[in-house]
Amino acid sequence: MIGGFVRAGLNAFTEAELDALEEILEIPDVDLADWLTGRRPIPAEDSTPMLLRIRASLIG
Repeated sequence: MIGGFVRAGLNAFTEAELDALEEILEIPDVDLADWLTGRRPIPAEDSTPMLLRIRASLIG
């Protein structure tokens, strides 16, 4: 689901952004899919700048 986002920005990501991306990849797929498609809101404790960037790239 986030492959296109990663491919598009991989060469420009900073170390901190790569670390943030790694953290997102540890989120269970079901939760991540629901949050990124807008089926469920992203909980405040998981609402990181990187996760919001990914969601914005998917749902505009």
